[in-house]
Amino acid sequence: MAIAMTFVASFVFGLGLVVSGMTNPAKVQNFLDIAGMWDPSLIFTLGGAVITTAIGFWFVLKRDRPMFADVFQLPAADDIDVKLVAGAALFGIGWGLVGYCPGPALTAVTLGETPTVIFITAMLAGMMLARSLPRIFYPVRRQSKA
Repeated sequence: MAIAMTFVASFVFGLGLVVSGMTNPAKVQNFLDIAGMWDPSLIFTLGGAVITTAIGFWFVLKRDRPMFADVFQLPAADDIDVKLVAGAALFGIGWGLVGYCPGPALTAVTLGETPTVIFITAMLAGMMLARSLPRIFYPVRRQSKA
């Protein structure tokens, strides 16, 4: 059942990305270009996502446990450090330059367009490179058992 629900949720998410235009790099770049050919239409998509998430979290977190899992998997880290800010900056720069972030890119790769395939390949290579860096750059965090 969990696999079926994951498929349904992923399909709805991907469909929403396509319908909203988030899989069109030109539309995303025009949204981010507030000094040029600004296209504010994605504000409704982003606003709808924030509102839906806020309402969803409000209802879901009232439950003792998720419907299809034993426990909630929520992030525990709440500190803002250099790596977080640098990662967010790199993400934003990449999103602005290419017009894709990972979710829409994975959805758009099904169209088989060369620029999207190149982006996904580079993204996966970057992820593998980041995981292969020495642990001095990315130390393993251990949670205390208080």
